[in-house]
Amino acid sequence: MTGYVLAIDQGTTSSRAIVFDKDMRAVGSGQQEFTQIFPQSGWVEHDPEEIWNSVVSVVNAAIREAGIEASDIAAIGITNQRETVVVWDRETGKPIHNAIVWQDRRTARLCDALKIKGLEKKFTRKTGLLLDPYFSGTKLSWLLSKVKGARARAARGELCFGTIDTFLLWRLTGGKSFLTDATNASRTLIYNIADNRWDDELLRILDIPATILPEVRDCASDFGVTEKALFGSEIPILGIAGDQHAATIGQACFKPGMLKSTYGTGCFALLNTGTDMVPSKNRLLTTIAYRLDGKTTYALEGSIFIAGAAVQWLRDGLRVIRSAADSAALAEKADPSQNVYLVPAFVGLGAPWWDADARGAIYGLTRNSGPEEISRAALESVCYQTRDLLDAMHKDWRSEETRETVLRVDGGMVASDWTMQCLADILDAPVDRPRVLETTALGAAWLAGSRAGVWPDREGFARKWALDRKFEPKMDEKTRNAKLKGWKDAVKRTLTAG
Repeated sequence: MTGYVLAIDQGTTSSRAIVFDKDMRAVGSGQQEFTQIFPQSGWVEHDPEEIWNSVVSVVNAAIREAGIEASDIAAIGITNQRETVVVWDRETGKPIHNAIVWQDRRTARLCDALKIKGLEKKFTRKTGLLLDPYFSGTKLSWLLSKVKGARARAARGELCFGTIDTFLLWRLTGGKSFLTDATNASRTLIYNIADNRWDDELLRILDIPATILPEVRDCASDFGVTEKALFGSEIPILGIAGDQHAATIGQACFKPGMLKSTYGTGCFALLNTGTDMVPSKNRLLTTIAYRLDGKTTYALEGSIFIAGAAVQWLRDGLRVIRSAADSAALAEKADPSQNVYLVPAFVGLGAPWWDADARGAIYGLTRNSGPEEISRAALESVCYQTRDLLDAMHKDWRSEETRETVLRVDGGMVASDWTMQCLADILDAPVDRPRVLETTALGAAWLAGSRAGVWPDREGFARKWALDRKFEPKMDEKTRNAKLKGWKDAVKRTLTAG
C-alpha cells in the first residue's frame, strides 16, 4: 500500500485539497475560492453545489500536481468549516436552500427568545455551548420553518441535515454514507457531549425531527469510499474533524494543557482539558476536542468571528491594501504615538462577550490617522481578542500545565512575522509557529493516514511536530498594560453602543 494521503479542507471562503506523501510532506495541492452570498445585513450563505463542484475540482488538481493516480491514495481525511448548515433531499441529493454559514446572525431573535424562557443553562449543561446564532441548531430550526413543507418532509424521513462534512461525504459516496464525526456533532447545539448522543429534549425544544440527523462516529473511522467515477478509483474515507479540531490534532496538542490558535477567517483557540469536561464560568465553550477509539477528549474553546476577515475588509472594503501581505507592511509604518483601536464586530462579538448585536467600530482616530494606523489596528485587534480568550481560559482551568502557556499557531495570518511578534507582546507569552503551517489539513490527513496504517500513531506523530520560529515577548509591561486598557475601553464602548 502507498503512503499517500489526501486531505480535503473545505473552508469558509475556499476549498482546498492537499496530497501528503508517506513522510507527511505536501506534494500536491489545489485551491478554489467560491461565492460569498449576503442576502441581508448579518446574513451569510453559500451555494452547496458550488462548494461541491469546487471540492471535486481541487481534489483532481491536487492529484494531478502530485503526479499520482487516485489508486495511489491510501485514504482521505475531511476537515470543514463548522456549524454551517445544509439540508438536502434524501432521494435526489439536491439542497433545499443555500447553506447557512456559521457567521450568519439571522437567528439572533430566536436565541433571545430561548434565553428569555430560561433555557440557556440547559443547552450549555448538555452541549457546552451558548445560545448564539453561531451554532447549527437554531439555523436548522429556522430553515425547517421557512422552507415550505420542510419540517413535515423531515419528519417523514425525506430530508437529510448535515454540516459540510456530512454533505460532502454523502456526495463523495454517492449517497451511501450519511455520517458525521463527534467534533462536528458537538457544534450543533443538539448533541449531548457528555453522553455522546443526539439529545431528544433539545431536539423537541428546537422542533427538529431526529429522522433528519446523521449517525455520529469517531474522528478516525470507516466513513465509506468515494465513487469510482469521481477520481478514477475508489478511495477510502477514514477521517473527519471540524477545522479547529483538525488543527488541534495537526498541532499535536494531545496532552492536557496544550493550546493552539488558528488564524483564518476567524480565530479559534482550543485548550486541551483531557477527559475533564470543564464548564466555563467566563463565557467560553466546552467542546469535544476529538474522539478516538471511543474515548472522548474535551477542550475549552474561544471563538473570535473576525480575524483574517479584518484583513479582507482592508483589502476589499476600504481598499487600502492590494493583498493580505500588505497589511503588516503598512502596520510597521504606523505612527506609534497614535492609539487607534478597531473592534471588528462586523458580525457581532464572540467569546468572551457573545453579543450578536454588536457592530464594528474604530476609536482614537485623529486628522493624522491613515491607512497605516487602521491596518495596525486591524492586526492588533486579533492579538487583543486572543488575549481576552487566554485570560478567560486561565480563569476557568488553572493547573500546573497552563501556568506557563505556550501557544501553537497556524492559519494564513501566522506567516506575518510582525503580527506574530505583536501577538507574543500582547499575550506576554511565547508563540510557536510550526514548520508545517497547513496544520488543519495535516490533522485531517493524520486521522485518515493513521487509520489506514500508513502513518504513525499519536506519539509518533507528535514527535514529528517541528518548530519554525518561536516569538518571545519584547514589549515592556507599562506599554502592554496601557494598550490593553485602551482595548478594554474600546470594547466597552462598542457593547454599550450596541
